[in-house]
This record gives sequence, C-alpha cells and structure tokens, in this order.
Amino acid sequence: MFRLWARTFQNNHMLQDTVICDSSDDTRTHKVFRALEEVCYQFDLGKPIWLDSTIADFKKHDKTRFTADNFIESIDFDYLEIHVIEED
Repeated sequence: MFRLWARTFQNNHMLQDTVICDSSDDTRTHKVFRALEEVCYQFDLGKPIWLDSTIADFKKHDKTRFTADNFIESIDFDYLEIHVIEED
C-alpha cells in the first residue's frame, strides 16, 4: 500500500489535510503524480510545478513543500506539503 499525506499551512497552522492511498502495481513516480493530482482535486487547486529544489527535497526526504512559486495561480495559504508515509 502506498500512502501520501498532504497538508496546507498558513502562518504555521494546518488548514486542511488528506491521505491518498494507492494499492495499484504502478511505479512509485506514477503513484506520486496520481496522488498529487487527487490532492489538488480535493483541495480545489491547480497542479503545482515541480522545481529542481522541490524534486531534490522529495528525493532526499520523501517529503516536499510547494510554495506560491510552484503554482501558476495565486494560493490562499503559505505552502502545500506532501509526505510519503507508507510504501509497498
């Protein structure tokens, strides 16, 4: 089972969170992208852009933050954080 935890923060307070589960036999990369797409749908957000620093943080820690720089439209929170909490 693959699980990704996503949270939005404003002034160091969590605004909303969700956990996306995926039990498919797909690759980890596809699971991450599909989970992020579901998070954006649930939170009514546009898809964030993966910058080099975002990718490096995610590879190193299985966790990263998407700030206003990662979104094309404006956001009403400080950042979206995703964290892989369980993998097959």
